[in-house]
Amino acid sequence: MGPRRAPGWWHQLDVTVRDLPLGLLLLAGSFLPALHGKGTQVGDLPTRPFDALTIAVLGLECLPLAGRRRWPALSLALVSVGFAVDQLRGYHSVAGTALPLALISAGAHLERHRRTIALVVSAAYVPLAVALYRLGSGGETVSGFVTFYLALVLAWGVGAWLRSTRAAEAERRRRVAEDTRTAERTRIARELHDVVTHHVTAMVVQAEAARYLTGAPDRLDRTLSAVTDTGRLAISDLRHLLDLLDPGHGTDTGGGRTPPAGRLLTLVEQTRGAGQPVEFTEEGTPSPSAGSADLVAYRVVQEALTNALKYAHGSRTSVRVRHGRKEITVEVGTDGPGSAAASPGGSGRGLAGLRDRVAVLGGEFSAGLADDGRFVVRARIPAGSPA
Repeated sequence: MGPRRAPGWWHQLDVTVRDLPLGLLLLAGSFLPALHGKGTQVGDLPTRPFDALTIAVLGLECLPLAGRRRWPALSLALVSVGFAVDQLRGYHSVAGTALPLALISAGAHLERHRRTIALVVSAAYVPLAVALYRLGSGGETVSGFVTFYLALVLAWGVGAWLRSTRAAEAERRRRVAEDTRTAERTRIARELHDVVTHHVTAMVVQAEAARYLTGAPDRLDRTLSAVTDTGRLAISDLRHLLDLLDPGHGTDTGGGRTPPAGRLLTLVEQTRGAGQPVEFTEEGTPSPSAGSADLVAYRVVQEALTNALKYAHGSRTSVRVRHGRKEITVEVGTDGPGSAAASPGGSGRGLAGLRDRVAVLGGEFSAGLADDGRFVVRARIPAGSPA
């Protein structure tokens, strides 16, 4: 099992409250007799026992750690003053550990004047080192003071590295989110194209046919009813896709990604109502785990029938869909040379867009004239692709 995560209520607390326990722990540890004189020591001043000033000095070193993330500059300044007094008084307490912690936090969380603050802290170290050297017995060499300064620089560098890592991660997440939004907009644009093209094409064909049925009121009524039904279906599909563009739309969009059972038959019936003779064969049943494969298969059939209506109206069309355990295969063939006008190249919409969508799922797509002169659209789509 992995490490236990902090409870949710802890993350809801103010950041200063969450940072305070670290300072309190250092403060309490400084008063333990076993740790007395075991803290940070710069110079060779002898360790002296705690006195009346000790509590104030140790508090000045430790308690400002509560603001190390919210007010990193102020926290570093107060801790530095407390550390200087601690060393000059010879307490050499465990509380001195607060200085590198404050430096790490400042390096990680300071937003402005970073270089200025680093220079001020470096400059303030010089008089402290000189004072400790003069007060001591001369046992501490210059190299000792330089080594401690380099340790402080390392602490600042660790904080700066944490800052850059956090910024890089934030930028990565921003780019991933932007790429995801762009991909979703592209997907919805393709959906809008497919829906509008198919429904409007069917309505245009039906309306054109109605012009020649003025002498047959029953057939005219059926044709106009089909136009009305197609328009309503188009409005319904468009409303759903536009809902997906709403930023406040919920995350559960599975219903829009996978067509309900029976939609293929409805699509075929609609195309038949527009005057296109369609032979439909469907083997197997859609799998609940098919993911995006069902939707892409539906779009392949929809686009192929749309092209048949456009370029080979009235020509016999066959639709065969097979739902396998590992893949879905689609084949739509249309008689007549006019159907060849539906070239799969071009703007990235229609059949060209379908080629890309099938390829994204790892499938195969082809559209062109067969040996018998029919225009055939074929697709093999791996099932189980994530929606």
